[in-house]
Amino acid sequence: MDSHDKNEPDVARPVLEGPDIARVLTRISHEIVERAKGAEDVVLLGIPTRGVFLARRLAEKLEEITGRSIPVGSLDITMYRDDLRMHPPRALARTEIPGDGIDGRLVVLVDDVLFSGRTIRAALDGLNDIGRPRAVQLAVLVDRGHRELPIRADYVGKNLPTSLRETVKVQLAEEDGRDAVLLGAKPASA
Repeated sequence: MDSHDKNEPDVARPVLEGPDIARVLTRISHEIVERAKGAEDVVLLGIPTRGVFLARRLAEKLEEITGRSIPVGSLDITMYRDDLRMHPPRALARTEIPGDGIDGRLVVLVDDVLFSGRTIRAALDGLNDIGRPRAVQLAVLVDRGHRELPIRADYVGKNLPTSLRETVKVQLAEEDGRDAVLLGAKPASA
């Protein structure tokens, strides 16, 4: 039987596996150190859920490179989303700002997938309520394109051009039991 039988659902295919993700995070860490001239004033803020895990991993790699502990926290953007009235409410995640705060520091927002840019716009709104960083940069594991807002990542693990009929699913061991980035077809609407 042909593997592309029309009755057979599309299976998500891995585009990154565990070793690829580890390599990408190492590269991003080196890029952060280079651009931040040693990463002395860097604060990593992950966007829940998977962005928090990625931020923690980046902090570990940055510590290996620099020999210094890098502050890492999380930034819940739920209440800053522009689609709250279109979707059912979701549980709030935690916002955890490291001890010294973000004022005057270089904040690197960390997320798993950059798509329309709306999540990052919400994160920027959330940052305004917390403090005034010296600068804000963005690190993402996957940039899949299709921006609706003028937002660009400073650090990208993998550029993955997609169609709007495709989905990108990031799996991380901390949440899903394995590390992978999967590309699949969007389920047909009923």
